[in-house]
Amino acid sequence: MKRRTATYPRSLRVNQVLRQVVGDELERLADADERLRMVTVTSVDTAADMRTATVYLASMGDETAEALEERRPQLQRLIGSQVTMKRTPRLTFKADPAIVAGSRVEELLRGLDRDPDTEDP
Repeated sequence: MKRRTATYPRSLRVNQVLRQVVGDELERLADADERLRMVTVTSVDTAADMRTATVYLASMGDETAEALEERRPQLQRLIGSQVTMKRTPRLTFKADPAIVAGSRVEELLRGLDRDPDTEDP
């Protein structure tokens, strides 16, 4: 019998699973902690040795960063209990640079629509 192998690397599968687990838990935690409302996990990037993982968020203010740091051990324990891995990666949280870049491009495109000769009322 031929064994079926994955067509993409393990780290991509781990990233996908971590994104799902962290996203679901943050959604549940948002009910109890209003600082975590409107937090969306856009992606996760796990290091090659699987010891660290960076969780990218659509938006992250100072209050959100503080709440995430407080909840980090809880999230890591949850990952350890739900995902079978040799080590549970240490989580770090960052704002997604793609969201910021996309907003900047959108702002520039809106500026192109405006006619510099006409004044808005």
